[in-house]
Amino acid sequence: MDYFRYDRGELLAEEVPVRELAERHGTPLYVYSVRTIAAHYRRLSEAFGEAPGLPQPPIICYSVKANSNLSILKLMGDLGAGFDVVSGGEIHRVLKAGGDPRRIVYAGVGKTDPEIALGLDQGILLFNAESEEELENIDRIAGRMGRRAPVALRVNPDVDPQTHTSIATGKKETKFGVDLVRALGILERARGLPHLRLAGLHVHIGSQITKVEPYVDTLRRIAEFLPEARRRGLEPEWLDLGGGFGIWYKDKLARPAREIAEALLPLLRGIGAKVLLEPGRFIVGNAGILVTRVLYGKESGGKKFAICDAGMNDLIRPTLYGAYHRIWPVRTDPGYSGEAPDEDRWAGPGVPTDVVGPVCESGDFFARERRLPPLGRGDLLAVFSAGAYGYAMASTYNSRPRPCEVMVSGREAKLVTERETLEDLTRRERVVSFSLT
Repeated sequence: MDYFRYDRGELLAEEVPVRELAERHGTPLYVYSVRTIAAHYRRLSEAFGEAPGLPQPPIICYSVKANSNLSILKLMGDLGAGFDVVSGGEIHRVLKAGGDPRRIVYAGVGKTDPEIALGLDQGILLFNAESEEELENIDRIAGRMGRRAPVALRVNPDVDPQTHTSIATGKKETKFGVDLVRALGILERARGLPHLRLAGLHVHIGSQITKVEPYVDTLRRIAEFLPEARRRGLEPEWLDLGGGFGIWYKDKLARPAREIAEALLPLLRGIGAKVLLEPGRFIVGNAGILVTRVLYGKESGGKKFAICDAGMNDLIRPTLYGAYHRIWPVRTDPGYSGEAPDEDRWAGPGVPTDVVGPVCESGDFFARERRLPPLGRGDLLAVFSAGAYGYAMASTYNSRPRPCEVMVSGREAKLVTERETLEDLTRRERVVSFSLT
């Protein structure tokens, strides 16, 4: 669900024509809908907020890695969210956006000493530790700083999240967390670390999960694990269930917030700990589009190509994961009104087209053999569901400046990230000379 729609053939972001934004700011261009972000957060908050039997309603900690734009972080804080971070840079962003450090949860397998010290200095809510050595290191740094670090151990329940292998994190062979058998010994040894407060467990099984069954399996395994963990000294204050709730990219397979909550809340009540959730994509994924302009059309080898000014450096998901994004012209049949169409629902003329970018890689594409209306030079295309892992994963590969970002609320549109310039590309570099003798 989102607030991008066509009105008599014109794509609107809330109440603003996307064509006008492209004319004003150029392309490539990311556009985000404030109303969509707020609606998704509130749906999740309301679904899990009806939680009698829990010590308190779950805290929703927005996953910053999905989209770390400062204005989006400010919006999330205003909505009441906490923050799930995976680096010192993300802590810095949250603080710069006015976020409360006491509502920050810090995950990630490779926290550096300065990053751990930053989290301790800011008084964050919780560190999610992913190994025994990390627990020992947090204890050492906390002791040096005269602090006691609140820590949850990330456990790996060996659950198949039924998602893409690159974003599946709950199987025991991944780099994340520790298996449940090993976790028991680690919990017991952690009791002897004087500068840690063992506060609970963390589990995160993957991303873009479109079924509730993997979460149900995870909670059942945690419930079976807890009696023995309690005998080893863990009385969990927090259970961090992670995130990974899927969204609609093409097929409407992802489960709505209320259905997820109805399946999980009975199991969470049985565990009895305070609950943290870490959604990112669920909140911002459908709230953003990437707008790109067709530079050239060509035919070769029996194929038709639309070559655009956005490339894999702007949105790498199709190249990296083979991800599907709906793509449609910003201006379409003047008689059409409604949500963004796709090739399966379009009754008009269509041509199988590869939508590709200008980057010098064969993998630089957004769609292959996609049935689209005939396209010409200068036409604008919208790549939908690009609000998560779009700009956040963008690069300057091929020395291409990253695009600008705009947020829309009703009839109001504001530039929130300026387009990089050519000078920006080399601002931190130095030209040095060496003797060639």
